[in-house]
Amino acid sequence: MNGLIGYLVLAVVATAIIWKGSELLERSAARLSRYYGLPVAVHGAVVIAIGSSFPELSSVVISTLVHGEFSLGVGAIVGSAIFNLLVIPALSAFSSEKLEATRDVVHKDAQFYIISVLVLFITFSLGATYVPGGTTSAAVLTPALVTIPLATYGIYVFLQYQDTRDHVAAAAPDVDPRREWGVLAVSLVLIAVGVEGIVRAALGFGAIFDTPSFLWGLTVIAAGTSLPDAFVSVRAAKVDEDVTSLTNVLGSNTFNLLVAIPVGVVLAGSATINYLVAVPLMGFLAFATLVFIVFTRTHLELTDLEAAGLLALYALFLAWMILESTGVIETVQGI
Repeated sequence: MNGLIGYLVLAVVATAIIWKGSELLERSAARLSRYYGLPVAVHGAVVIAIGSSFPELSSVVISTLVHGEFSLGVGAIVGSAIFNLLVIPALSAFSSEKLEATRDVVHKDAQFYIISVLVLFITFSLGATYVPGGTTSAAVLTPALVTIPLATYGIYVFLQYQDTRDHVAAAAPDVDPRREWGVLAVSLVLIAVGVEGIVRAALGFGAIFDTPSFLWGLTVIAAGTSLPDAFVSVRAAKVDEDVTSLTNVLGSNTFNLLVAIPVGVVLAGSATINYLVAVPLMGFLAFATLVFIVFTRTHLELTDLEAAGLLALYALFLAWMILESTGVIETVQGI
């Protein structure tokens, strides 16, 4: 019992540290974007998205290098992607009078995110069929193989860069860029410390309840590391910056899938994932993405009723994963 309480306290403290780090990150990144004259869409889809994705990237790095649990990091990435798509837009919609989307968000950012899901699925499939050691139940990922998603992210950044070519920046605000870069660095360190704490808590929960660490990556770590994304998107929605709110979610997920997972593979030298588990989870992620696109495309806004539907779908996902991990149902082989 004492061990459980200790891990609960650790998880809460780690989450608070991540929250504080995300607050500093959001503030410094916004000031730097204004200083360098970046468009709002690029600020949300690249600058804020990469910064707020640092917890997910840290979870893969720490899980792989410190704890030897690459699957825990992958679980956190997939769980975070689902949390970002279903929970954060819903919270943002509830926090604003009307969360509006634009055609660019739906037809550019969202569609490229679908491409990122497809590219990662193809990468997993190649690892299961063409890489030596891969089988129908296990995909072997190598540094050479993950250059595919990394190159895809390079294309995404290039497309975002094209939007800046005709952008006329406003007058640069009175900002000390060196100070803001320093604050940004401190925020990333705080987030990394918080992620280490929440990873240790998740491993502790897995040992106490005798459940796969993958489950805790999908739930505890995913929710904890998604706090920066939630903080940024909800804050943006409250001040009617709906484009930043939505592009942050999509840009963050794109970065997580195309960069965070490959970085873990590169650091580990190679990694093996359970292909039988990855397929249905990627399938659910694709389904959640389609639901998100349909809801935001309808009248180009996300209503409270649609937001409630997204939360219900996330609750269904959690219930499915808990029942799978405890052996109550066995629709996914390998968990």
